[in-house]
Amino acid sequence: MTVTSQQIADAAGVSRATVDRALKNRGRVKPEVAERIKQIAKEMGYHPNQAARSLALSKNPIRVGVILSSMQTPFMDVVLKGVRDAQKEVEKRGVSVEIHSIPGKDVDRTIELMDELKEKKVGGIALVPTDDERVREKIDQLAEEDGIPVVTLNADVSKSKRICFVGQNNERAGETAAGLMAECLPSNGRICVIGGRELNPAISSRTDGFINQLEKIRPDIELLKTFYVENENDNEESEKIALQMLAEYLKLDGVYVSSPAILGVCKAFQKKGVEQRIKLISHDLLKENLQYLEDGTLNFLIGQEGYMQGYEPVMVLYKLLVEEIEPENTYEYTSIIIKNKFNI
Repeated sequence: MTVTSQQIADAAGVSRATVDRALKNRGRVKPEVAERIKQIAKEMGYHPNQAARSLALSKNPIRVGVILSSMQTPFMDVVLKGVRDAQKEVEKRGVSVEIHSIPGKDVDRTIELMDELKEKKVGGIALVPTDDERVREKIDQLAEEDGIPVVTLNADVSKSKRICFVGQNNERAGETAAGLMAECLPSNGRICVIGGRELNPAISSRTDGFINQLEKIRPDIELLKTFYVENENDNEESEKIALQMLAEYLKLDGVYVSSPAILGVCKAFQKKGVEQRIKLISHDLLKENLQYLEDGTLNFLIGQEGYMQGYEPVMVLYKLLVEEIEPENTYEYTSIIIKNKFNI
């Protein structure tokens, strides 16, 4: 006999709407109440009625919104391809996907788009966030007041009420870079770090992971200075910063670049003829970056599966909204891939 949500509501002493919100993790339900409802549903052998769900979808199609930022970067093109492939897949099953792109990190525009998608009554939102309290508050509002689940991708807002994060463990990626640098440098080596804007939590996590881990495993290595690229994707700016760094620190053994603007740093290294002397480690397995890896300017690149960062969030929302399957993990980490010129 099929168990209905009304039967669960009667057993739990709550409304059917409360059961619906609890089982779908949407809207405000006290944690202890939600847990009790889920336990009752499990004991009663409740399974979503897929036939009824398909009929409901045909009458009220589900829409998913996607907001991507920093779209001027080649890496985000890879993420976008993943989103579009997932879009094709779910639209065959009756779920539409609306994609919005933001050129840089624009908090106001991000929030504006989140509100627009809310007004359009989307079922869920996949988002590349900025590290700003207003974005965190908006995610929480959508989850608690509007019952709209949010999945973060590429960068996370971990203290928010987003349902899960899809992307690389950026702190661990920075720690990986530290481990590689530790193996490369002589005793009492001297290094610099080139990071990006604080609004990008992915880059700041990489930088923190690198610095903290290197201090633990190689306390003899001296961090001379951390430089910041104001426009984190601007290779002209990163080249100027790298030239300034090389002029300021003549005795330099290694440089870690957590910012995406690695190409400018590589050009500066070649202009000064230091590419064979100073160890250089950065991120993203893009065609342009791989060329510098192949010629030896870059010693290591750390990849992060951009395609999956675009594809998986759409599928997570589809499974949640259509099949009523919750994400298995709060953190859906993509692989950390290490490349040098010998395994490109």
